[in-house]
Amino acid sequence: MALSKVSLALVGLLSLVDAFGPGARSIVHSTILQRSGQLNAEYDYVIVGGGTAGLTVADRLTESGQYSVLVLELGVFQNGSSVTTAGMGYLGLLDPAIQLQFPSVPQPELNGRVADVRVGVMLGGSSGMNGMQVHRGQKEDYDRWASYFPGNKSKWNWDNILPYFKKAWHFHPPNSDVAAENNITYDAQYWGTTSNIHASWPTEMWPFQKTELAAFREIPGVGSPPDSGAGLPGAFWYPASVDPNVWLRSFARPGHWDGIEAARSNYHTLTGHRVLKINFSNGKRATGVSFVSANTTSAANPLTVTARKEVILAAGTIHTPKILQASGVGPQALLQSASIPVVVDLPGVGANFQDHPFQVGPSIQLTNFPFFPDPNQFFFNNTFIAESQAEFDANRTGPLTIASGNAAAFLSMPVIAPTAFADIATRYEAQDAAAYLPPGTDNDVVRGYNAQKKALAKAMRSRGAAFYNFFVRGTSNEPGPILLHPLSRGTVTIDPTDPYFALPRVDYRALTNPADGDLLVEFTRFTRRVFATTSLSSYNPVELAPGANVTSPADIIAELRGRMVPSSFHPVGTAAMMPKNLGGVVDEELRVYGVKDLSVVDASVMPDLPGAYTQQTVYAIAEKAADLIKARA
Repeated sequence: MALSKVSLALVGLLSLVDAFGPGARSIVHSTILQRSGQLNAEYDYVIVGGGTAGLTVADRLTESGQYSVLVLELGVFQNGSSVTTAGMGYLGLLDPAIQLQFPSVPQPELNGRVADVRVGVMLGGSSGMNGMQVHRGQKEDYDRWASYFPGNKSKWNWDNILPYFKKAWHFHPPNSDVAAENNITYDAQYWGTTSNIHASWPTEMWPFQKTELAAFREIPGVGSPPDSGAGLPGAFWYPASVDPNVWLRSFARPGHWDGIEAARSNYHTLTGHRVLKINFSNGKRATGVSFVSANTTSAANPLTVTARKEVILAAGTIHTPKILQASGVGPQALLQSASIPVVVDLPGVGANFQDHPFQVGPSIQLTNFPFFPDPNQFFFNNTFIAESQAEFDANRTGPLTIASGNAAAFLSMPVIAPTAFADIATRYEAQDAAAYLPPGTDNDVVRGYNAQKKALAKAMRSRGAAFYNFFVRGTSNEPGPILLHPLSRGTVTIDPTDPYFALPRVDYRALTNPADGDLLVEFTRFTRRVFATTSLSSYNPVELAPGANVTSPADIIAELRGRMVPSSFHPVGTAAMMPKNLGGVVDEELRVYGVKDLSVVDASVMPDLPGAYTQQTVYAIAEKAADLIKARA
């Protein structure tokens, strides 16, 4: 994008901020380069990826003025309504201009179906196209990460990542009338107020949401934490990533790029360019990257830039392993098949791939639904939208402040399957780990999965770890739950025939571990129980799929194979933070094993999924990463 167009886009956004009144502040932004010829020959840090993590780390590294930083981003500056709109947060997922969308490899256990792989491709990354939901999971998720490093449990446990959750967000309490009407509880001790990434609340909620939440709390063992950020399971309200000063989506670009306090000549950004590989000197030290224009299809004569201190990968769970592998860091056999010289044989690169499957339980329709409006009607009714737009324009209130929703149940296995959870955990723990991993999986990766298996079996037995998630949408038609800790593991690899330009091969390997099926049978049974035995039964629920007559475990799983979606667009794990002998790719300092001056700071470092959607956790990882990097500068 030409510099003049970027300037016009910023002027347009500045006008919006001025119009939106109190609390708005002028926009000053990083120096965006018009063309590669304006680059410095070298920077202290070169960051690959200008998304959620990359822009957060770049902001923190440049704020003192001590270090120079270049961010290289495949996408460009986008400021359309699908990016900025606070309400109707689903718009980003429908906009092909801001994402890369392509099919996974066919999934044999899903009847050969493929799944959509979607990656935010713009300045700001996936934080500019997500559903804006802000929840962080349970304490036990982060203590589990720390347990993979038994000699040093202090770096990534709950107590030590909580300060970064607080640093990452500027929390705004809900309006008192909204809190009272919906029984919203919050505790500001779990939040900060200094970040330019905002967590706030709509001016109203869908009226049925509080009814659904109350029904979940009728189930024995379902609690209501004092705050969504307290690290406890339960059924509760949580904020959205919306800036209430301007009622726009709050994401990495306005928060960490054009939301910085003063123009920084030490912070450069070049959009519209594809990083091909990391360059190494003396075989092992990362010295910079090779890259081309996003429109180029040849790796001949690439551009290069040098990093004096570190190359920092923030390209995301799908593209970070692709870049590592194309650079010679990854499984030796894969690299040799692509004729890529091996820098480090690191078998964990691209392994351990996980995402949150959804539509993993019954879809329910409430045939007696007296609440108005029904979100299902709202999003497809032009009259409702027009009336809501008029209210929003006049008062900054109404349904257009709701985003994607602000309530959910995050529940443990002892709560949803009180008579079955122990047996499921025991059978899962007794598995031969290698039996359900990809054929030929390296022994280190197998050992790593064994460590995860032990930890996740423990989590199944705990009331403090959530496996079941039901997004409380306040609508007459509920699509079913989400599995927070899938036990199957997939892969992300380069295409050996074209490692630089071909799309990566993404294989979710959904339902390849039979223990996932055991969990999903219990999800189905529990969801039926919620709608049949609580106050929700008065709304005449009808099961649309699989159908109330489908009751045997085999029949439930067979039906799910034709309907389950293996991705909620929360991919993690392909450059896992674990010991190297457990298939890890980065250490606790987020440094890549076997090389120097190369780190990874995005969702790919999560060894396993948190019991929540991943936005808030990625920001916290990036905030902590910035401190780790500065400490070793």
